[in-house]
Amino acid sequence: MRCACLVDTTRCIGCRSCQVACKQSNRLDAEKTRFSASPGGYQNPRGFSPRTFTYISFHELEDAAGGPAWVFLKHQCMHCTDLYCATVCGADVFHKTETGVVTYDADKCMGCAACMEVCPFHVPAIDYWDLPTPYLRKCGFCLQRQQSKIEAPQIDGKPLEGEALRRYERSVHTPACAKACPSGAIQFGPRDRLIEEARRRIAAAPDRYVNHIYGLTEAGGTGWLYLASVPFEKLGLPTKFASPEEAGSMKRMGSTRPRRHPLAWLSAGLSTLAAGFVWLAKRRDRVRGTDP
Repeated sequence: MRCACLVDTTRCIGCRSCQVACKQSNRLDAEKTRFSASPGGYQNPRGFSPRTFTYISFHELEDAAGGPAWVFLKHQCMHCTDLYCATVCGADVFHKTETGVVTYDADKCMGCAACMEVCPFHVPAIDYWDLPTPYLRKCGFCLQRQQSKIEAPQIDGKPLEGEALRRYERSVHTPACAKACPSGAIQFGPRDRLIEEARRRIAAAPDRYVNHIYGLTEAGGTGWLYLASVPFEKLGLPTKFASPEEAGSMKRMGSTRPRRHPLAWLSAGLSTLAAGFVWLAKRRDRVRGTDP
């Protein structure tokens, strides 16, 4: 059963509790950031980094009457069905679980940054500074929470049962950002049920929502679904997608947006140089073994 989160931006108050919860749950170090403006929005921090897996962008728009309207949008790995990142990764870093979570093996990362270039949501970040080797980092959908085992919870010495136990299990397995949301803007659960809930909300309040669930089909269907009162392109979300194969081909031809970190080239060069030394060492050993 595929899991997902439904984000109702009409309920988001921009408090950024999700950012704090994500930092704490993933034990991410603090970093110096500053307020910045990006096309269509404002935010702090500026975007994803090895120490920032999620952030909120602030969008000052106009409502139907021409007045100001604020919309807040949570960003994180979308956990796509179409794995753009995996298509271009030569190190086989990315994998998908049965529940649709896109996981990764950071120890395999070579720092080439191809995933950064091809991801339509610009999610992956690679740490070049604090480690001796490049290290991929991104939202893992709190998989460690989803897979955590619950052993006989008790209250006042009595085991939880029935609905109380089910509520407790949902609370433990819910991603940290969704659990910390004070306004109920983020809901976690089976993807099919969340799609039904999103459709119910749109039908019940058609004047409140754009008649579209973002993530339903985008990138093949994502693990994060969105409702909004304004068109999603006004929030800076992509609305046109090439296939992963087409995107990978464009990257190889150099026609994607250049986002590669300068040290990615150094990392790739050092990897090639190291491979050359290994080849020379093996060749020397073979020659010594055959010489008289």
